[in-house]
Amino acid sequence: MMSQFLISDMLLPVWVSIKLASITTLCLLLFATPLAYWLAKPSRGNIVGRIKILLMGIIAMPLVLPPTVIGFYLLLLLSPSVGIGQWLIEHNISPLVFTFEGLVIGSIIYSLPFYIQPVYAQFLRIPQGVMEVASLLEPSRLRRFIKIVLPQARIGIILGGLISFAHTIGEFGVILMIGGSISGETKVVSIAIYEQVEALNYEAAHLMSGILIIMGIIMVALIAAVSRLNQRL
Repeated sequence: MMSQFLISDMLLPVWVSIKLASITTLCLLLFATPLAYWLAKPSRGNIVGRIKILLMGIIAMPLVLPPTVIGFYLLLLLSPSVGIGQWLIEHNISPLVFTFEGLVIGSIIYSLPFYIQPVYAQFLRIPQGVMEVASLLEPSRLRRFIKIVLPQARIGIILGGLISFAHTIGEFGVILMIGGSISGETKVVSIAIYEQVEALNYEAAHLMSGILIIMGIIMVALIAAVSRLNQRL
């Protein structure tokens, strides 16, 4: 069985998984970090506070819903017949289902709570006195956010990035629903393992699973080291 399974057939899904995890984590760093900061800021009005609570609940949905449920509704939303997919077709833009770009969107949504939670918690740890002094020294909100707030929350941001990367590497349900199994495009290592098990090619499944196990051990060790550092600060 192993002679029919080339090394490239094993490495290509691993590369797609690493690329997907890297791009997803980068997008979360750029867009979810300001969102976490806004959620952590004290609310001046009850309406804004309620909106934040509602948004936190929506963000946390991937923690309680099965991945196939999220993948199913993303599939409907991005399909050419309804929602965003229909709008893309009407504007002569290729639909996102069964594409790598669609996987990135699905991964960002599914990994969002895993990134938001540690970053949000780190922003809450910033003393209010530091923020008050920062507002006096730096009138620009953007420069204050970049020069003062981000360095204060760097441990939480690193931790959130590591957790998101590790979580994306092992994604299966969401990716299978909206991406399928297109070699070199949407076939990630978790789907490749599933296909090898279905084909009774256990040796190939063992090899790819071993790669994931090694990557998992490395990521867990890094997360534990950053968490220990965070506790000391």
